[in-house]
Amino acid sequence: MAGKEASKVALRYLLGKCVPSSKQNAAKVRIPQLKFDNYFHMYFKEHEFVYANDPQKLCKTGDIILIKALPAKMTRLITHEVIEVIHPLGDITDPITGKKTVKSAYREDLDEIVQLHGRKETAYDYEKAPRRGRLENIRDFTHKKVYLKYYDNPDDPQPDTV
Repeated sequence: MAGKEASKVALRYLLGKCVPSSKQNAAKVRIPQLKFDNYFHMYFKEHEFVYANDPQKLCKTGDIILIKALPAKMTRLITHEVIEVIHPLGDITDPITGKKTVKSAYREDLDEIVQLHGRKETAYDYEKAPRRGRLENIRDFTHKKVYLKYYDNPDDPQPDTV
């Protein structure tokens, strides 16, 4: 009888956006969800926040990442694991063709237009652009949390807290 009773282990993959986190080797991930409101009979977007284990520090603030639920909690907060970075912030790649894009046009098409009409001195050159994150901890502190909310008080809303 024990052989027929197989335990079900559901692997749950989620797609979310990395937000600033004060935890070491962990990423805070904002996962959008649609919640149904019975009064309006509509779905409204709400967010769930989870912490994902990221020992290799793959993701940075603003990246769209794929995470997987761990079979057992690593700590009280860390319940997921970072699998891969799907879309890094600022470097948009078309998922079907794999080409880099700028707004709604491919970079290759823009390069052909520049060759036809000539390059301006003020034009942005993507090939010479510095890599993302080079000023982290020097002039860029967007990866750090602003202020932790330590209490909930309806009389003191604390608008700058995270």
